[in-house]
Amino acid sequence: MAIDWVIPFSDNSETHDYIRSNDRYYPHFKDCIGAIDGTHIKATLPKELQIPYIGRKGIPTQNIMVACDFDMCFTFVLPGWEGSAHDTRIFYDTIKNPAKKFPMPPPGNKLK
Repeated sequence: MAIDWVIPFSDNSETHDYIRSNDRYYPHFKDCIGAIDGTHIKATLPKELQIPYIGRKGIPTQNIMVACDFDMCFTFVLPGWEGSAHDTRIFYDTIKNPAKKFPMPPPGNKLK
């Protein structure tokens, strides 16, 4: 569903003006176009399906990976992973699977 509903306003391939014009941040974030993080939301499942969704806090959750630009607009949302799935596993699976439509950097640039 996220692929159908979260649509970036632009290609988000350039460093934000605020970063480019700020001598304090530019050296550290000159190639950065946004941020990625994960969050857990409580999941309600039948008892027999709960085990893979039980995360570190002991309750069933769904792990959701999101990306946003510097204007705090979502550019990518991936819901549906089990709560026990590690953020790194979700990230690597997402960037290796073109069907998930993760906004990759332009040719010549890379994810850091």
